[in-house]
Amino acid sequence: MARNRIASGVVMVPCVLLGSAFLSTAFWADAASDNRSLALTIGGLLLSAGLLALVFQGGSTDSVTNTDEPDQSP
Repeated sequence: MARNRIASGVVMVPCVLLGSAFLSTAFWADAASDNRSLALTIGGLLLSAGLLALVFQGGSTDSVTNTDEPDQSP
């Protein structure tokens, strides 16, 4: 089964955005001082999952699609 590029993008975008939000909260917000390590962990995991989805996206370009040829009977 070929990998779907659209599904890979649907996974990538929220993971990267949420991971970035968690990481920025851990670095710049004083409110996250108690849970800073948790925010760093969750942000790192989400960001890496999103980037892995970007790296492994799409099927192979060498695959050949078979098309149905019309029946040309007289």
